[in-house]
Amino acid sequence: MNIEDLTPSERRLWKAFPKGESVDLSAGDPAFDDVGQSDRWGHDRVVRAEVLVALLVGAVEPEPGQVAAVRLTGARVTGSLNLGHAEVTVPLALTACSFDEAPHLYWASMNSVHLMRCRLPGLVASGTRVDGHLWLEGSRISGGLWLDGANITGILNMSGVQLTNPGGDALLADRLAVEANVYCDQGFVANGEVRLPGARIGGQLIFRGARLYNPTGVALYASRLDVAANVFCDGGFAAEGEVRLRGARVGGYLSFVGANLSAPQRTALNADDLAVETDVYCSDGFSSVGAVSFSGARVTGQLSLRGARLRHDDGTALSLQRVQAEELLLRTAEPVQGTTDLSYARINLLRDDAASWPDRLQLDGLQYETLEPPLTARERLAWLRRDSDGYAPQPYERLAQTYRSLGLDADGRSVLLAKARDRRQTQGVPRKIIGWLQDVLVGYGYRPFRAASWLIGLLAFGTIVFSLHKPDVLDDGHKPHFNAFFYTLDLLLPIGSLGQEIEFAPKGVYQWIANLIVAAGLILGLTVAAGATRALSRE
Repeated sequence: MNIEDLTPSERRLWKAFPKGESVDLSAGDPAFDDVGQSDRWGHDRVVRAEVLVALLVGAVEPEPGQVAAVRLTGARVTGSLNLGHAEVTVPLALTACSFDEAPHLYWASMNSVHLMRCRLPGLVASGTRVDGHLWLEGSRISGGLWLDGANITGILNMSGVQLTNPGGDALLADRLAVEANVYCDQGFVANGEVRLPGARIGGQLIFRGARLYNPTGVALYASRLDVAANVFCDGGFAAEGEVRLRGARVGGYLSFVGANLSAPQRTALNADDLAVETDVYCSDGFSSVGAVSFSGARVTGQLSLRGARLRHDDGTALSLQRVQAEELLLRTAEPVQGTTDLSYARINLLRDDAASWPDRLQLDGLQYETLEPPLTARERLAWLRRDSDGYAPQPYERLAQTYRSLGLDADGRSVLLAKARDRRQTQGVPRKIIGWLQDVLVGYGYRPFRAASWLIGLLAFGTIVFSLHKPDVLDDGHKPHFNAFFYTLDLLLPIGSLGQEIEFAPKGVYQWIANLIVAAGLILGLTVAAGATRALSRE
């Protein structure tokens, strides 16, 4: 390119390049210099893209001892900035510039790239390698930002960026690799889908205060995302459309504190099979219209839903199925509107609040070591009976075991008795009758004192009956002394003898009464023994 063919503005840039000096073409009026007003800028602010390309690919040698760079402010760039497959060894820094056409950096090897507060009708950087930072802070990009397969050795800064591509990909960053932090905060707005599937980030991913808008589809698609440190989707983060983090891995903690998600009739947050090395916070003002799912997630620390508001009336509002977590804090600001699925989750410490229990639960297979607060058996049974799937034995057994581990044996027995009673409601009429008799007589074996009461009643009954109707002596030549009390007690005892039963033999209806007392004594005696053994062993 001949320098004589350059405009005055382009010539200034050409001469500044060897020393890396900045060229400012702005008018100094903030209102007029806004990139939204670039159509009103005069020819003195126009720079052709081919001039930038020529400088970046080596048309001018740097001055000895200087770092050459393209540093331009307030220009309108016309034509196509096409650096596809180019090798650029100097920095590119454009500030408050407006592009007539989308720059193409696909599969280029770049030094650091700064496009700050610029307006671009798109940016194609698929497969681009940036040895340094990619700085897009405050820029407005329509038509899509493509970073799929890009590799950035420094920071990717998209703070305050406005991406607009309704119904399409606002950010296409599949398999993006960034060795440091990624910033999408401080007013970051995306109208269209933000895609980060398979991306690898060596530092933190920050969406703090970001607003994503794609109400008919996916607002943030980040399945299989791999972040070495923390992920922040808090500080006013809002998404209209689905947020997908399925199979993602977070090396630090994941924060949705105060976030607002909306995907009515769909899954607002899909974090199935998520792996987090520390904690997950969907708390302190977190709200979701649409389902929240952590099915199969593994959280090394705490999964907190303290102060959250969840609503999905047509189905499961919160799925924690198969979740593994050290602690689950399930103290929502209000009862979850929809089903909460805890089936087959494995939690060390489950902390909840009766005031925020959802109307519908699924608890089959849930494993936990400690409940906080443990509450009484009556209160916890009300929790179990919210299971929308109906009776299942495992939740009762798990709760009873937890009470026993806390030394609350009476509560544990109450739970097991409730289990037997609730099971009876699922059985046929004959079994219901038998079960009812077992319940009335001995409390299914979990109320041994009730069996003792029946024994005392039978003892009193037999004493009265045989006092009025003394049985005949078996051996006429022997005249033993008869005692109605000890005779009845001898009938009731399943083992041993008091010497009365072998001496006397009732006849007729009294023989049937004696046999009934013997049978009842055997059954009730064994029940009392089993209850005593259970109490002594603290099973």
